[in-house]
Formats: sequence, C-alpha cells, structure tokens
Amino acid sequence: MNLVVIDTNIVLDAFVFDDPAARPLKQALASRQLQWIATKAMRDELARVLAYPKVTPRMAFYKVTAEHVLAQFDGQAQLVDTAAKAPVTCKDPDDQKFIDLAVAHQATLLSKDKAVLCMKKRLLALEVHAQTAID
Repeated sequence: MNLVVIDTNIVLDAFVFDDPAARPLKQALASRQLQWIATKAMRDELARVLAYPKVTPRMAFYKVTAEHVLAQFDGQAQLVDTAAKAPVTCKDPDDQKFIDLAVAHQATLLSKDKAVLCMKKRLLALEVHAQTAID
C-alpha cells in the first residue's frame, strides 16, 4: 500500500473545492490504492482552517460544511503518532509536521506549498516524493 501525507491545502482542494487536479487523489483514497496517514495536529489544523473567514464563504458556495470535510478526514485518514523531527527543516514551521511524517514513513507528500516543494531534492534523498497531485 502506498502511503501518502496530504497537506491542508490539498485536503481543501479535494474535499471543499472539488478541484479537478485533486480528483485522482480522491479516487485513489476511495479505492484504497493510497493510504492517507495523518496526525491529530494535522486534523486540528484542518479544523482551524475550515473556520477561517476567507474559507467559510467558499465552503458555503460549494455547499460543504466543516463537519462534512472533517468526516472525510476521519473516514479516510489513518491517525498515527506524531513523527520525530526529520533531518531536513522547512522554512515554514507550519509545514514541518507534514515533512516529518512523510520522512518517518517514507510516504509521498502532497503539497502546493512553495516552502515544501523547494525541498523536493532533499526529500527525495530521504525517499520522500514531494508533489502537487496524484497523476
């Protein structure tokens, strides 16, 4: 089973905005081709972001509730323990938890964050593929 760590923006693309680029990810998760791993801190961050004033009107537009998005997370993500600090450090401390988890489990890391994507080569050396979408 291929493990994947999904950052908050990709989760929003998939479960709030129904971004076409995220549809292959949704299908792979639904068919269990990918195993999404996450931590409680990642779920907490998602819950916090879903309440942001810039996000709530968009959720209303797409007719999605925070409860629906969190239910998708709960139904598809396998919660695991927080990972130890990886040997590489992200410029954005909010993204470090995603990197740490991906490195600890040698999982694919899905992110649109420039601070993460600029680390692709360093992450690849740690057997982590950082990318924006699942093909």
